[in-house]
Amino acid sequence: MFDKDMINQKAEILAQQAAELAEDVNNMSLEHGASVDPFIFGITVFVLACFVGYYVVWRVTPALHTPLMAVTNAISGIIIVGAIIALGPQGYGFSHLAGFIAVVIASVNIFGGFIVTQRMLAMFQKKDKKK
Repeated sequence: MFDKDMINQKAEILAQQAAELAEDVNNMSLEHGASVDPFIFGITVFVLACFVGYYVVWRVTPALHTPLMAVTNAISGIIIVGAIIALGPQGYGFSHLAGFIAVVIASVNIFGGFIVTQRMLAMFQKKDKKK
């Protein structure tokens, strides 16, 4: 019904053509400098993260607010560690300024999150009746 030798031969020809095509595409991108600028790549990731974060946060039910704040505080803690690492090397440049700003903003976020979480938990405590 099917000739295995013929199928194997056609598969080898297709594999060889695919390899040649991949090599041609690679050579074209190297010749024309068709690489993506790292700044544009970073901005694209940032904008996509903003959209995803916006839609995720606004679809959270009020019952899940406190656990979400706890996770946000943990993420801000990780940001602070990364910012402190960015502040580590000697010299003063853009990374030091960005690291300092990240530490300040993440610290405000963490402490504000703790205050909001404490107030929300206080709303659920039983109040003592005074006679």
